[in-house]
Amino acid sequence: MMPPELQPRSYRPFISSSSAPTFSTFNGGHSPERSPNPNSSSFRGTGRSRSMSKSRFSPSSFMHNARIAIALVPCAAFLLDLGGTPVVATLTLGLMIAYILDSLNFKSGSFFGVWFSLIAAQIAFFFSSSIFSTFNSIPLSLLAAFLCAETNFLIGVWASLQFKWIQIENPSIVLALERLLFACVPFAASSLFAWATISAVGMNHASYYLMAFNCVFYWLFSIPRISSFKSKQEVGYHGGEVPDEILILGALESCFHTLNLLFFPLVFHIASHYSVMFSSAASVSDLFLLFFIPFLFQLYASTRGALWWVTKNSHQLQSIRMVNGAISLVVVVICLEVRVVFHSFGRYIQVPPPLNYLLVTITMLGGASATGAYALGMVGDAFSSVAFTALAVLVSAAGAIVVGFPILVLALLVRGALLNGMGIVWFLPLPAVSGFYLARFFTKKSLSSYFTFVVLGSLMVIWFVLHNFWDLNIWLAGMSLKSFCKLILVDVVLAMVIPGLALLPSKFHFLTEVGLISHALLLSYIENRFFSYSSIYYYGLDEDVMYPSYMVIMTTFLGLALVRRLSVDQRIGPKAVWVLTCLYSSKLAMLFISSKSVVWVAAILLLAVSPPLLLYKDKSRLASKMKAWQGYAHATVVALSVWFCRETIFEALQWWNGRSPSDGLLLGFCIVLTGLACVPIVAVHFSHVLSAKRCLVLVVATGLLFMLMEPPIPLSWAYRSDLIKAARQSSDDISIYGFVAAKPTWPSWLLIAAILLTLAAVTSIIPINYMVELRAVYSVAIGIALGIYISAEYFLQAAVLHALIVITMVCASVFAVFTHFPSASSTRLLPWVFALLVALFPVTYLLEGQMRIKSILADSAFEDMVEEDYKLTTWLAIEGARTSLLGLYAAIFMLIALEIKFELASLLRDKAFEKGGRHNNQSGQSSSTNFPAKMRFMQQRRATTTPTFTIKRMAAEGAWMPAVGNVATVMCFAICLILNVNLTGGSNRAIFFLAPILLLLNQDSDLVAGFGDKQRYFPVTIVISAYLVLTSLYSIWEDIWHGNAGWGLEIGGPDWFFAVKNLALLILTFPSHILFNRFVWSYTKQTDSTPLLTLPLNLPSIIMTDEIKVKILGLLGIIYSLAQYLISRQQYITGLKYI
Repeated sequence: MMPPELQPRSYRPFISSSSAPTFSTFNGGHSPERSPNPNSSSFRGTGRSRSMSKSRFSPSSFMHNARIAIALVPCAAFLLDLGGTPVVATLTLGLMIAYILDSLNFKSGSFFGVWFSLIAAQIAFFFSSSIFSTFNSIPLSLLAAFLCAETNFLIGVWASLQFKWIQIENPSIVLALERLLFACVPFAASSLFAWATISAVGMNHASYYLMAFNCVFYWLFSIPRISSFKSKQEVGYHGGEVPDEILILGALESCFHTLNLLFFPLVFHIASHYSVMFSSAASVSDLFLLFFIPFLFQLYASTRGALWWVTKNSHQLQSIRMVNGAISLVVVVICLEVRVVFHSFGRYIQVPPPLNYLLVTITMLGGASATGAYALGMVGDAFSSVAFTALAVLVSAAGAIVVGFPILVLALLVRGALLNGMGIVWFLPLPAVSGFYLARFFTKKSLSSYFTFVVLGSLMVIWFVLHNFWDLNIWLAGMSLKSFCKLILVDVVLAMVIPGLALLPSKFHFLTEVGLISHALLLSYIENRFFSYSSIYYYGLDEDVMYPSYMVIMTTFLGLALVRRLSVDQRIGPKAVWVLTCLYSSKLAMLFISSKSVVWVAAILLLAVSPPLLLYKDKSRLASKMKAWQGYAHATVVALSVWFCRETIFEALQWWNGRSPSDGLLLGFCIVLTGLACVPIVAVHFSHVLSAKRCLVLVVATGLLFMLMEPPIPLSWAYRSDLIKAARQSSDDISIYGFVAAKPTWPSWLLIAAILLTLAAVTSIIPINYMVELRAVYSVAIGIALGIYISAEYFLQAAVLHALIVITMVCASVFAVFTHFPSASSTRLLPWVFALLVALFPVTYLLEGQMRIKSILADSAFEDMVEEDYKLTTWLAIEGARTSLLGLYAAIFMLIALEIKFELASLLRDKAFEKGGRHNNQSGQSSSTNFPAKMRFMQQRRATTTPTFTIKRMAAEGAWMPAVGNVATVMCFAICLILNVNLTGGSNRAIFFLAPILLLLNQDSDLVAGFGDKQRYFPVTIVISAYLVLTSLYSIWEDIWHGNAGWGLEIGGPDWFFAVKNLALLILTFPSHILFNRFVWSYTKQTDSTPLLTLPLNLPSIIMTDEIKVKILGLLGIIYSLAQYLISRQQYITGLKYI
């Protein structure tokens, strides 16, 4: 049977979800009437098909992204892990560039950016990875490197298919890339998956890992799939059959996939185990299993069209499946007996040889034959049903005899029944009757037969467990084996009952839900015990037994797949899906956190977080699917769940930090976790409620601030428990480090309060833009909080300055707030506030040093100390405090300059909008009728919400703003230059980072006549040139004064030679700088040869000078000349286009 999208319409089954399944089977997707001859009528198209063949390309999105992602995303992660940090850094940088180019609508540049990123990452991979040192063989190393490069290339091909413009401009290339991707991905992905698995668990069963991954990717890519880009119009083929022309893979690729599936695992096993290949029967069995298991899988995949390239005749395919399947099944069963049953479970076989071989073969071969026959739909008529039932009874009886189930021969039945053998008579028919009722369930679709099989099968399972494990004195996973057997028995019985419950009518589906949830809880408990208590105790012998991680992953995904399937078939409701999804997903937490209660903690958190995502799925409703009280209730449940899980969060933070987390860190993490857990509530159900988003931002910001600042928290706030108290009372830190005096952290509360108040104001939770009084109180509170924090954190020993610092911060806060939200009188008062701020700067700076010196001189112990050392310490303390003050005032002036720049830009924009509005009003009613209604509404709203003084009175009363902004910019730049000298000694590179501060200068005729927006880059360039020239002159003078004149003095040359040479080379750089600065001021086009003529003058300065600053000036002169030439050229070309 072909996949659903490839099946003819008449052969697509109708699946009803309103009743129990009918267990109907289908004989295949190809009808016997179809002729394999391509020239027959079934392959003759009408005119529509001929037109489709002419336009065989149909641009669309690549619809197989999920299939490709399953294969290539884990491969990419594995390659990044092999390559390490260089590969990650290279790829990240390249993809960022590609993303920027794509956001700028430079599609071809983005495409090539992706490919160049992958190529650069591959080159970095070859140099940084250890594959050449890992493998002892050079051919293996080269083969591994080729595999990695091929995978990288396939990732690039996949990325290329996401570009729509390639589909439009190069349709044939897109078709070839899609075919190449499907043809090559199974080879590369299966090999890399096997490589990663071998690296994790070892080489013992590597061939079987490769075989399993080969089967998975064969199913994903070799089953016929329709191309994403070929035309898919309804064609006139017989029965609506999809033609081969629109399939992705051809016959050749399908043949290679089949050869890879059948022979690659076998060849890999022979290459890696050639020395022990024939050492035992188990080794020989491995050879047969590695070929015939994929062969059986291939035959099953042929029911989905995998062998379409061999023949399309359904009778031929059925005969191929029957003959080859029977032979393969016999070989696989015999090899499994040798390799698995007698090798690993021989102790449970209670029948002596040679009878044991016969009974085990009957059991396994009969069971496999019955399963295969039913799966292929061969059990349908009366004869096949009788044969299937007889085979089930025979297999059940043989299996019971093998495991030693008490069965008597018929000759002793009467005697045992008359004496005391009634119990034995009771046990006699159990296996056969159990098999009979199971077969009757499959043939007659009788639920009562299935529940009878469940009862009888449960009795046999209970007997087997009691007979083999009940009396053993073993402690397993922290409990006795007897207790563990009870859990296993309950789990097995639930697993047997649930399929029958799922087939009951819809009114009994709650039983299925209860059974599934009970089974998931029990499975999670067992796996948690196994994974957390990984030890076994038997008669004084301790042995570590680690429950494998892949078992946790496998049971998790099997459970999720089962839940999804039952949900699609409407066997369970959405609430059961929600609970089961959370329970199965929570098991993955034990793989990352070692806490013994992490599974239940994760389950509680998921149950609290997931309802907005898994419930309330009513897509027909346009409004909020969740009511307001439900949102509050869910948020409360989330907060309570996080509080309940505080001990596990504490353990996780302790493991991450290597020490006990502070109370502030613990509380902050809980708040952040609560906020993030509430994101689905807001994003899915209350995305239209702005206040909900603002509150969520405040909650997350509060948690982050608590984590970063770690403020001191009172005992009642710390959510203490016995576990946290025990961790706090540990004496290891004290015994190792002693008692350490902690720095007072209470000022951090002030900083947290100031930041949260700022966020509240920005998000309009505090309506400071509507109430002037509230605005004033808010600005003063912010200033006081920040002033006290800075004083207590950085100026503890200068108590007199605390008042000045607080006043400074209050002035800065008031100025910033009322500049952004002006009032009727603020435009007249703000210049005086700024003047007070400027006046406080020198007073605070000078007073800090004077107060510190006076306090030192007043110290009575001054005479008893070493005078010079004390003076040095005092001077360093004064300089450090003054440097901190300089940094504080630089930040304040920068903030003021940015605020004024923003406000002036907004004011100009509002004036332009108002002018445009008046022009539109004067244009008459005809134009207003053509003006869109939405734009008219926005214009009216903008006019009503903009205060009158912002545009009109600010123009008259706010004329001080450009001057104040310029003063703040110049002072900020000057303070930064002073800090550069104090902290770095006058770094040459610092000017390139400090000069852009001058971009904040505003147009002000009082400062510089003619300075406007056109000249905004002139201050930056002139300051860079002037700074480098002045520092170059100072360096030349300093070298001569201190006798460091370089090679001129070393060869006996006088000082003037050194000075003249470097001054001459410095002067040679002037023309380029002068021309470029004139050009930046006026943007007047000059002749193209002028900047190019001055360019060679900078070369001697670069080559011959002794001063690094002169070399920088020379390099900058070359850059200036080239930039001026290119800009002038671009202006000339633009002018010609305009003309």
